[in-house]
Amino acid sequence: MSLSVIILAAGRGMRMHSAKPKVLHLLAGKPLLEHVILQAQTLSPTEIFCVVGEGREQVMESLKAYPVRWIHQEKQLGTGHAVLQVLPHLNPAYPVLILYGDVPLISSDTLKQLLNTLVNHELSLLVAQLENVEGLGRIVRDKQGKIQRIVEERDATNEEKKIKEINTGVLAASFSALQHWLPKVTTQNNQHEYYLPDVINLAVAAGVAVITHTALHADEILGVNTRAQLAHLERVYQKKRIENLMAQGISFTDPARCDVRGEVIAEPDVLIESNVLFEGQVSLGEGTVIGPNNHIRDSRIGKNVVIKANCVIEEAEIADGCVIGPFSRIRPGTELKENVHIGSFVEVKKSKIGKGTKANHLTYLGDADIGEEVIIGAGTITCNYDGVDKHETRIKDRAFIGSNTALVAPVEVGQDAVIGAGSVITKDAPAAQLTLARSRQTTIAHWQKPKKRKKICVE
Repeated sequence: MSLSVIILAAGRGMRMHSAKPKVLHLLAGKPLLEHVILQAQTLSPTEIFCVVGEGREQVMESLKAYPVRWIHQEKQLGTGHAVLQVLPHLNPAYPVLILYGDVPLISSDTLKQLLNTLVNHELSLLVAQLENVEGLGRIVRDKQGKIQRIVEERDATNEEKKIKEINTGVLAASFSALQHWLPKVTTQNNQHEYYLPDVINLAVAAGVAVITHTALHADEILGVNTRAQLAHLERVYQKKRIENLMAQGISFTDPARCDVRGEVIAEPDVLIESNVLFEGQVSLGEGTVIGPNNHIRDSRIGKNVVIKANCVIEEAEIADGCVIGPFSRIRPGTELKENVHIGSFVEVKKSKIGKGTKANHLTYLGDADIGEEVIIGAGTITCNYDGVDKHETRIKDRAFIGSNTALVAPVEVGQDAVIGAGSVITKDAPAAQLTLARSRQTTIAHWQKPKKRKKICVE
């Protein structure tokens, strides 16, 4: 069906103690508001409105990629007042769903079920049963279970504060119901604000039936007002993501110490050890082992790959059977073919490395095209930058690069060539030959090692 979605995101977030708008604080690597927009999009709405206030320029700039119509609430006079700002822009033919930019874990399944209840009603409210209801509006019902009213905690009696059923604030309504009741909301409350829940109270008082739907999971309706609440929701989000991966056949040595800030697609029998961070789009092939303390972003990793401890891998493609680490850095634009070994303190940037090639120690390979079965000794560097431009180093199949070699690009090392240790190669090295570029070793006869002079103390 056609649908208008309103997301309220104008709150100051004073308890965050931050210069950044509250809805831009990150959960799993995305702004809180982005999570809500993405969930709204799963409903295929006709239009999405977002109400913003202070810091609106930052919010709009951060989320400009999304098809959102931004509405400015110049004065923050409550949630009812915020929705009232959108009312003139709504299509009267569409039902309306009201969400909150600081409630990031609301599920599309819950929202769909809520909208389904609106078919034969004018107003439908999402509620939840919670043990800790501090600070939340309570649902007051009559003996028949029908809503009598919603009362905010500041305005509630001691008896009403004991109620465990709370108002989530998420509301589905017909346009005509909002148009009729919203202008009648007043500020007769402790906060002197226009409360959106008063729409429900006014409708009930007029004899209009209000349907409720209970959220599937209590955590999905929790909002963020403090950094502690944000940290709690981060753990809730991560727990759910890791449980989904385990259900697909992925093993974690410590599920509580792995963060997914994006999307991980993994085949069965992947093992992920502790303190691993995934960002962006990451795919992991069957049988791959991710060791502890690794950071992997926007990369495709093949089958039976071993990534040892303390590696950083960004925007790379790693084929089957590779071994990386420990303490390796794979930078953007790198492509490793099958069975490549990249070892301790090796950095690879924007390079293609062929099957079976090994660089096991203390090496930098940048802007390089390296063939198959190449052996690269410790301390090798490709000098790819001349201070102005980047240049490419090409190393052909089965070449052997001795330790402590500097390859000054642009340069090519031929097939089966051998580069002697300690060389500085500035010209192409021919295939199947030994190339050296180092000064002759000299021994000085009768040389005496300097002796330390004795210190004379003068009193």
